[in-house]
Amino acid sequence: MTRALYPGTFDPLTRGHEDLIRRAAAMFEHVVLAIADSKSKKPMFTIDERLAMAADVLGDMTNVSVIRFSGLMVKVMQQQEASVVIRGVRSVADFEYELQLAGMNRQMMPGLETIFLTPADEYQHVSGTLVREIATMNGDVERFVPAAVLPALLDRAAQRRNAAGKS
Repeated sequence: MTRALYPGTFDPLTRGHEDLIRRAAAMFEHVVLAIADSKSKKPMFTIDERLAMAADVLGDMTNVSVIRFSGLMVKVMQQQEASVVIRGVRSVADFEYELQLAGMNRQMMPGLETIFLTPADEYQHVSGTLVREIATMNGDVERFVPAAVLPALLDRAAQRRNAAGKS
């Protein structure tokens, strides 16, 4: 059974992420969406909130599971018995970074394969960072995130705007 791991912060899970997960699930017997704690990045959502949103969005997929992780991704790969890592690339800059990361991961875990997927054209420029920024500035982000993510994103963005206004 070929298991693939798709690691990331997913803060928030975007339609681009969902697109890649659904396409990867069609290619592999099982896909593990591994959500990183990433406390150093100061995410908008807690790890538990990101896990819940991902489970809600992907709940219809029987060959996708959602887990949390911290530390080295190769250790999670070994724990999950995954041999393939999925990485999304939107640009040449993304690819250069991801290629270097793939080489380092392969050095730490010989036999690991990295599959680079590009998002569908309509999600090519969508990033969690930009989505958070647009939402915080009260912009329309509905087309960038799954419906299950939108209410939480709008609520958290409003909280941030309110907190900034009180400073």
